[in-house]
Amino acid sequence: MAKAPILTPQADDFPRWYQDLINKAELADNGPVRGTMVIRPYGYGLWERMQQEMDARIKDAGASNAYFPLFIPQSYLTREAEHVEGFAPELAVVTHGGGKELEEPVVVRPTSETIINEYFSKWVQSYRDLPLLINQWANVVRWEMRPRVFLRTSEFLWQEGHTAHATYEDARDYAARIHRDVYYDFMVNVLGIDVVLGRKTAKERFAGAINTLTLEGMMGDGKALQLGTSHELGQNFAKAFNTSYLSKDGQQELVWQTSWGVSTRMVGGLIMSHGDDSGLRVPPRLAPVQVVVLAIKGDDAVIAKVREIGDQLKAAGIRVQVDDRTDTPFGRRAVDWELKGVPVRIEVGPRDLENGTAMLARRIPGGKEPVRLDELVGLLPKVLEEDQALLLSQSRERREARTTDVTTIEEAAEAAVAGGWARIRWADLGPEGEAKLAEQAVSVRCLVAEDGSVPEADDAPGTIAIVARAY
Repeated sequence: MAKAPILTPQADDFPRWYQDLINKAELADNGPVRGTMVIRPYGYGLWERMQQEMDARIKDAGASNAYFPLFIPQSYLTREAEHVEGFAPELAVVTHGGGKELEEPVVVRPTSETIINEYFSKWVQSYRDLPLLINQWANVVRWEMRPRVFLRTSEFLWQEGHTAHATYEDARDYAARIHRDVYYDFMVNVLGIDVVLGRKTAKERFAGAINTLTLEGMMGDGKALQLGTSHELGQNFAKAFNTSYLSKDGQQELVWQTSWGVSTRMVGGLIMSHGDDSGLRVPPRLAPVQVVVLAIKGDDAVIAKVREIGDQLKAAGIRVQVDDRTDTPFGRRAVDWELKGVPVRIEVGPRDLENGTAMLARRIPGGKEPVRLDELVGLLPKVLEEDQALLLSQSRERREARTTDVTTIEEAAEAAVAGGWARIRWADLGPEGEAKLAEQAVSVRCLVAEDGSVPEADDAPGTIAIVARAY
């Protein structure tokens, strides 16, 4: 009788495969309240590495970290009409505290534009105070009707940036800088996901924004996942909160603003972009553990050698873990590390010691080969970079192979329903065609220029719509 697979095969049931992998790789559990999640240590390790890489890029862009309250007076949200309308169905509202009914209900933070503007209006007095560039790492709550771990949860972790500028041009350029130099650079060069940069249509724009820039990735089943957004807020929130400054000319002027964020949804994107029927495949530049050194048997000499190898790799700057738990069968441990997607396993047993070698198992391309022990430190950095590049090229090849150029709304819907993306001229689709696609659970993920750049306006000449089903 054939042995049952550890994970449901992707081709049989992609959503079930996704849930199986989260459970078997010990990434997360469902929380006690519907729509919440418990992120387990290995899953949180992935998020921590994402935080570290993102935080460095955000600071390079000039922003500083701060923290704002979780509870927001309900009246703050009502000041910007489009914003409150956009978030109303997702709000969690607290009406009682300390055993008493509150004089004013408070909203559990769904996003922080309103409360941050309350303080920006106090902090910004003069043109000398601008630009004001703030980021915070926090949790947010948006009551989710159809939860899925990491992808859509009622509470999730994220960073949200908020900035104030003296001019429209400065704000526009900064939103684009975050989009390109922070998010795109991280997603392509660390996550290894070949995302498309574009602008959202008016229908898909963030509530209260005048423009939303997005990064869309194709998942293993051909659906799209929005992995991050950067918004031009114009002066909408500045008007609502009187966030203004005294200009060089002595005039009182409203600021121009941006907001931008990415979340633990990126963990879900990592899983669905790179995972296979054997589990996760984690890009080496992201991996909390790049190399695991396994003792095959509980031989004293073997244990001593794997620990020595671990020390050598750590000294060489490689993130390494030694697995000398020989009271657990080797096969089970090897499968567990494969599920977790650690890029490289170094397996050492008594026979390997006799030969002066170790078995090198590569998770991303697959396969094993013996390697001399004295060559490991020099070889592994090259191996890790090769595997990083392979994941990105596979992501790009999948997107290109499953994207179809079409000329009609019907062809666009057909390509998306079949499990791919469609490219259609926005002039041939337009808002009416976008509404027709929505009837089939198909959406315009973003607008791009013919050369792949981000168009300056929805109706810019030659603008192309990327159409797909999405998570």
